[in-house]
Amino acid sequence: MSGFFDIPSDLQHSWLGLVGLHLREALLPVLAGLVVALPLAQLCVRFRWLYPPVLWVTTVLYAIPSLAFFVVLIDYTGQTELTVMIPLTVYTLVVLVPAIVDGVRSVPQETLAAATAMGFGPVRRYVQVQLPIAVPAIVAGLRVATVSSISLVSVGTLIGNQGALGNLLNDATIYNRPELAWNAVITMAVLAILADAALVLVRVLLTPWMPSGTRRRKTGARPEPAAPALEDAAR
Repeated sequence: MSGFFDIPSDLQHSWLGLVGLHLREALLPVLAGLVVALPLAQLCVRFRWLYPPVLWVTTVLYAIPSLAFFVVLIDYTGQTELTVMIPLTVYTLVVLVPAIVDGVRSVPQETLAAATAMGFGPVRRYVQVQLPIAVPAIVAGLRVATVSSISLVSVGTLIGNQGALGNLLNDATIYNRPELAWNAVITMAVLAILADAALVLVRVLLTPWMPSGTRRRKTGARPEPAAPALEDAAR
């Protein structure tokens, strides 16, 4: 364990530096994917015929191996973080778009009718009514996308990307130091667990109107998100 945090000098970063860079390369694609998925999902909700082809395209893109993506991009973006983050952003769409679509479609029609009666236009209704009610589904998608992204960043070591913990796996072989491999695996697992827990906390904070699972099982009551969402929007 003495060399567990003894990072080889060829990586040009300390252990904490590698952790910070790994998180940046993993979380920025999730954020970018969310920014793209929100309007795209709304289009799929508004125009139902659009959803199947969008889902098909995102699924096909997700099926492309990350190494093949790197080979295509490296001529344009070089051995940079961007070469790693672009495929990761694309991969998040296959999770986030269906999650948002399902969440928005779960909003009761009477809630939408009430919002329209209160003078809400399509954009305001989407942002202030549909999205808040869809938060649990969106966060569920974010949890899957985030954990997946934290894991996939390590593949960036195949193109010589110096920012990810995955380079420790490569150095573990080069220097015959298995503790570096353990360092990478354990650190990425801890980061994924912490990120997942943080998103659960975000969901709890954003949906105070949702009863706890224990209370719901005891009472058999269903959550009633429509009224709080409309009240908050009306304010």
